[in-house]
Amino acid sequence: MKIAIYAGSFDPITLGHLDIIRRSLDIFDKLIIGVGYNVRKQCSFSIDERIQMIKDSLEGERSQNFEVEVFDNLLVDFAKEKNAGFIIRGVRSFSDFDYELQMTMTNQSLSPDLETVFLLPKKEYMFVSSSLVRELAHFKKDFSSYVPESVIKMFNKKFNE
Repeated sequence: MKIAIYAGSFDPITLGHLDIIRRSLDIFDKLIIGVGYNVRKQCSFSIDERIQMIKDSLEGERSQNFEVEVFDNLLVDFAKEKNAGFIIRGVRSFSDFDYELQMTMTNQSLSPDLETVFLLPKKEYMFVSSSLVRELAHFKKDFSSYVPESVIKMFNKKFNE
């Protein structure tokens, strides 16, 4: 069984993330969506809120082929715990690739059997990021074309009540 992990903070999940998730489900037998704590990021949404947005966004999808889990350790250790042989990384730009290459080399030194698979998002999502969505939301600009409906509902619930 080919098990892959697609990890991120997903603060919030975007249509670009969902594109990578859906395409990964076509490639791998099982996908674990790992919602991680990033010590360098101040998140707008709690872990529970992010998990809920992911699950709501994937409602009706092939739920037997994926699970959403929280992890607070190194990605390579999480992959070992889950018997995953692959890490999925979305790459939008050269700067993403440079960062991801460094992480891949580090992961390979820690876990030589763990493969990293880079996926480019569809062209309409190449510039979309969670940071962009949060910034647009902060300035009360329309971000609805970059996120699923579940994210819009969560923003409205959290910030407009």
